[in-house]
Amino acid sequence: MLDLTWPWFLILLPLPFFIYFLPKTKPKGDAIWWSNTELLVHHQDMKSVAHHSYLTPLLLALAWVLLVFAIARPFWLGEPTRVAPSGRDLLIALDLSGSMQIKDMELNSQIANRLEAAKSVLADFIQERRGDRVGIIVFGSKAYLQAPLSFDTATINQLVQEAQIGFAGEQTAIGDAIGLGIKMLEDKPSDKKVLILMTDGANTAGRVQPKQAAAFAASQGVKTYTIGVGADSMEVQGFFGPKTVNPSSDLDEALLQDIADQTGGQYFRARSTEDLRNIYSLLDTLEPTPSQEVWQRPKTSFFHWLGLASILLFGLALLSSGQISWRLRRSL
Repeated sequence: MLDLTWPWFLILLPLPFFIYFLPKTKPKGDAIWWSNTELLVHHQDMKSVAHHSYLTPLLLALAWVLLVFAIARPFWLGEPTRVAPSGRDLLIALDLSGSMQIKDMELNSQIANRLEAAKSVLADFIQERRGDRVGIIVFGSKAYLQAPLSFDTATINQLVQEAQIGFAGEQTAIGDAIGLGIKMLEDKPSDKKVLILMTDGANTAGRVQPKQAAAFAASQGVKTYTIGVGADSMEVQGFFGPKTVNPSSDLDEALLQDIADQTGGQYFRARSTEDLRNIYSLLDTLEPTPSQEVWQRPKTSFFHWLGLASILLFGLALLSSGQISWRLRRSL
């Protein structure tokens, strides 16, 4: 459907025609004297040129019409289309420290390390967050923004899959990861700030203490869910044969529980890939994406096309006027 933003500008359309038909000034004399007959012949040539001069007013009139319509801002209103509604701003902080390479998880019936299991589960989780802006923080000895908040979940997923152990250092800076998450969620509505922190260790690096970061997150309304990753036992080959060890002995569950409690989130324990899947399914329930349908009608503006056409016609009118003037000078 074609519509105008400022239709009242169309009252300017007849303005040049009113000016054109204003009373003209009458010449003082009624007779024209010719000194010889050659000038009369030239006068006939001038009348022929004047016949072609109607092109200039026509071009000017068309240029004026297009200019007025351009100022009125015409646009085409398309058919209604459904768009994903705006949901939460959700940051995922992923631990890339050296301990994430421990192979105490199972993925597709194969032994896998913790990061591989986390990537697999995150791929499905992020794909389902349509309507939310998702971002990724990776942390080790330091915390880095891997992907800013974006509705482009496909690109976010790709960046998650590209993350590798050791990218951010071998240690674990939990406090710095929370601090960076708070910074990235500044100026967002308080009921839409969500941080999911996934780690397999204790805070061993960084400038910010995790409890201080959690207190600040609580004051900023950043709800933080924490996930402790790692099996309780695994069999390893020792000097005297296989033995069972606890690969998650370094996991600081008390700290992760305290961070979740301070910020209004929850702490989850993931001892297997299946636990991770269940946790992220639960997070989908706790932090659902918006379900209300949102419709919009796309607008296509014609302002620039009409404005350009008007300028071109004005230019042609000037060229036409200049050509006629040159022919007049040549005939005289």
